Amino acid sequence: MQATGTFTVKLEPQPPAHADSGLGRMGLAKQFSGDLVAHSLGEMLSYRSAVDGSAGYVAMERVIGTLHGRQGSFVLQHSGTMDRGAPALVVGVVPDSGTDELAGLAGTLAIHIDAQGGHSYTFDYRLP
Repeated sequence: MQATGTFTVKLEPQPPAHADSGLGRMGLAKQFSGDLVAHSLGEMLSYRSAVDGSAGYVAMERVIGTLHGRQGSFVLQHSGTMDRGAPALVVGVVPDSGTDELAGLAGTLAIHIDAQGGHSYTFDYRLP
């Protein structure tokens, strides 16, 4: 199955656990619309290298709402890199994180950012 729609994201800088680590930490909150009507809260860690356009981030995000009318929650795990400006991102459902009508959910979510900075998603998923 496939779900599509848009989302807004709010990032809130947080103090790093270790000030001299070079890592950045953010709280994130999203509001999804479209086939996934939900909100999420998450945590992100990032690192930006001294080379322009090279960085990495990881995040965990708990999503609560409805997916094609099925209610529940699930957790997304993010792993992203920029290699001198070339992006690579994998966002997948954590196995067995689905609850209620989303129990057994599996899949990957692609994030798209348009030229004006608007965010949309394509979520390829399966349910038992």
